Amino acid sequence: MYPALHDGRTAPLRQDGPLDGDGPVGPALGSGGRDHPLDADRPGARTAWKPSRHVGREPMRTLVLNAGYEPLAVISFRRALVLVMNQKASVVAADTLHPVTGAAVSYDRPSVIILTRYVRIPQSRLIPVSRRGVLRRDANRCAYCGRNATTIDHVQPKSRGGRDSWENLVACCLACNNAKGDRTPREMGWTLRFPPKAPHGSAWVVRGIERPQPDWDEYLVAA
Repeated sequence: MYPALHDGRTAPLRQDGPLDGDGPVGPALGSGGRDHPLDADRPGARTAWKPSRHVGREPMRTLVLNAGYEPLAVISFRRALVLVMNQKASVVAADTLHPVTGAAVSYDRPSVIILTRYVRIPQSRLIPVSRRGVLRRDANRCAYCGRNATTIDHVQPKSRGGRDSWENLVACCLACNNAKGDRTPREMGWTLRFPPKAPHGSAWVVRGIERPQPDWDEYLVAA
């Protein structure tokens, strides 16, 4: 049903220039220079087909894999279809239960696509620290007692020079947070359950992967 369905073979690795976008997440992936594979549906790009607006109530996101199968971005299914139509990507997994209806033909909505050429990713991209990110890194478990955590804590209190960094922020339950106050774990006689550090891996670089769809599971195992 698509011009180029993925047949199970690894796409040839053709190195592209470094991405020069605005940060370590999705928006940067579509600004890698002239004829970038994720620029297919941007203004001025040639598009062979435009999907119908009436494609169902539930928005569907598509996981984009680099040619080496590492997660690269999460985009709308409309953008994914345009990439496939322009032969810049192939479909790996699709939602056959909710097809997209065009003017004269229907297509399965792609849930996972793979680029036909390799996009080089800068290795120096920093992952910005955030409350949500700290809770996710620590699996919503208090770094002091192991109970469910809904807030975060500065190991070295901020009022005493503690920084907003991955190494100084941990998930914390309300009881431990209130008890600790502006004191250090050492002053409390507490021991951290693990040394806090910055997360790594493409699952942290790509925005949207923290809310994965079932079809993505096998492609996120190594991430």
